Amino acid sequence: MNKEEGKPAAAPEAPAKKFHVPLRITDTTLRDAHQSLWATRLRTSDILEIIDTIDSVGFYSLECWGGATFDVCLRFLRENPWERLRLIKAHAKKTPLQMLLRGQNILGYKHYPDDVLERFIALAVENGMDIFRIFDALNDNRNLEVAIRTVKKYGGHPQGTICYTTSPVHTLDLFVKIAKEQEEMGAESICVKDMAGILTPLAATSLVKALTKALSIPVQIHTHATSGMGVATYVDAVQAGAGAIDCAVWSMAGFSSQPPVEAMLAIFDETEFNAGLDRDALRRVGRYFAELRHLREPAGSTRYYVDPDILEHKIPGGMISNLRSQLKQQGALDRLEDVLAEVPRTRADMGYPPLVTPTSQIIGVQSVLNVLSGERYKIVPQETKDYVKGLYGRSPAPIEPAVRKQILGKEKPVTVRPADLLEPMLANVMDNVNPQLIRGEEDILSFCLFPEPALAYFTWRDLPPDARPPIPADEEEAARNAPKAPPPAPAKPLMALQDYAEIQSLLGTVHKLGFTELTIRRPDAAISLKASGGVQTDSALPADEPETETQTGNGKPETGNAATAEATDPDAPAEGETVLTAPLTGAFYRTSGLNQPNLVKEGAKIKVGQTYCIIEAMKLFNQIKSEIAGTLVRFLVKHGDPVQKGQPIAILRK
Repeated sequence: MNKEEGKPAAAPEAPAKKFHVPLRITDTTLRDAHQSLWATRLRTSDILEIIDTIDSVGFYSLECWGGATFDVCLRFLRENPWERLRLIKAHAKKTPLQMLLRGQNILGYKHYPDDVLERFIALAVENGMDIFRIFDALNDNRNLEVAIRTVKKYGGHPQGTICYTTSPVHTLDLFVKIAKEQEEMGAESICVKDMAGILTPLAATSLVKALTKALSIPVQIHTHATSGMGVATYVDAVQAGAGAIDCAVWSMAGFSSQPPVEAMLAIFDETEFNAGLDRDALRRVGRYFAELRHLREPAGSTRYYVDPDILEHKIPGGMISNLRSQLKQQGALDRLEDVLAEVPRTRADMGYPPLVTPTSQIIGVQSVLNVLSGERYKIVPQETKDYVKGLYGRSPAPIEPAVRKQILGKEKPVTVRPADLLEPMLANVMDNVNPQLIRGEEDILSFCLFPEPALAYFTWRDLPPDARPPIPADEEEAARNAPKAPPPAPAKPLMALQDYAEIQSLLGTVHKLGFTELTIRRPDAAISLKASGGVQTDSALPADEPETETQTGNGKPETGNAATAEATDPDAPAEGETVLTAPLTGAFYRTSGLNQPNLVKEGAKIKVGQTYCIIEAMKLFNQIKSEIAGTLVRFLVKHGDPVQKGQPIAILRK
């Protein structure tokens, strides 16, 4: 009772909930999320339908450019990536735009000279880019200094980056040292980029506390949900002092993408942290991408809740989806588990690089080649050789000496900043392209970064709309949506096993007569005998044709009861010649790069282990080496043609 008033005392009111710590959230839906889940197939028209709503949510920034988006715009979508940036900026009036810049690699898979890097950054700022998240796959800060300085020069926000990974050489002290060097270079914030989702909550707490103590600039955390730890990692990182986190809307979150922003908001609602986002607008964005998913997600994509194997192979989200796609293109999707087991071994050989573009691509593709070829480092892409040589920068740990010797031979690795070895590129780049296809400086830079995809896009763009071939992404979607044919009925035995053995003996006679194939027609089927060995039955071939003539080795017709033989294939090897076949599916090239001579001329002698062509597969240029010595008689495909695994590509005379 209140003694003064004689009334019961009122229950004390709960203190009003106060949010006094702002939390910044970067939305990754327009870049990393669809790169991780949809193989980067989001189109500019898709973005423009929802960008106004996204802009109204209240995000700290929108990651909408960079990474793989530039390449995919040209290669698969037949879009101008510069125009995409301008259109997004025209609508996103409230929210800063952010991109992922691969340091001296810019957006490609190799180092580019400083003049290309500077003009790229200048044009990106001019077209609306605000925040540049700048990283180097090896955490070699020599590869960041020009990019950081140039972004500041043109008025952008340079965000330095630590590529987080675990290995015997990656320690807390090392990460702090990397971040302090970037701050001294001019970085205005630091991002811990956990591209594989392997940063544990306790490790995040320790790392963020160490960084905030050592730095005077803000710290942001980027992770993926792949391992299932992402949400907990964000909570502990924010409570330890991180001022910003990366999220995606619920329909584009989870698995190899980022944690969902909606879940993070619900958690932080019970704390002093407040992101101040518009929940109604956020719901509209989430529903939009949920409805778009059936149009843009690649066929065969499977979403799991978590992938515990990520803690072993450490392949980042974007690479996971691409790796499945690339193995499927090679007809080897069933070897995925073998490849994932090979990745840690290859990474250790290469000095434990963090697995982020381009090193994730280099290590991932080299692991694929080690598995598919049946011999480790039998096929080595040019990019792997460049990495071992030091042209990407310093590896975190020394490269395995035996592997280095196998790949480099007697070549010496470089020790200087790799870009210091590069000549300026812009002054002479027009010597390699038809000027009628170029519409401005943006096209020149696109060509510098991705010559073949850019030329394909420029050529396509230059045609009248009704004469343009189909967009590759449209063909993908058409193939995905086409009705599936019923599986073929099991083949029935056409004859007894002993009859196969008897007919097989005819192959010697077929070969002596100079034929490559003999077809025996029966009332119920046709049986094809090939001189290279083997019997093939095909019940779909017509089986009731009348008697035909068989050509003998002397060219005279000879009546046959039910047998036909066809003339020798003009591309078939002569006696003493061998067919060289493509070990990979991809694009065939006779040169190692723009304005370079052919690796081997027809009629030239080649040695065992000598590179005679390049096959661009899985985004890398793979050196194809001869396993036998001899004279290269002729190529069977043209420069730039697509080839399938096992397809004949050249004739070699021993």
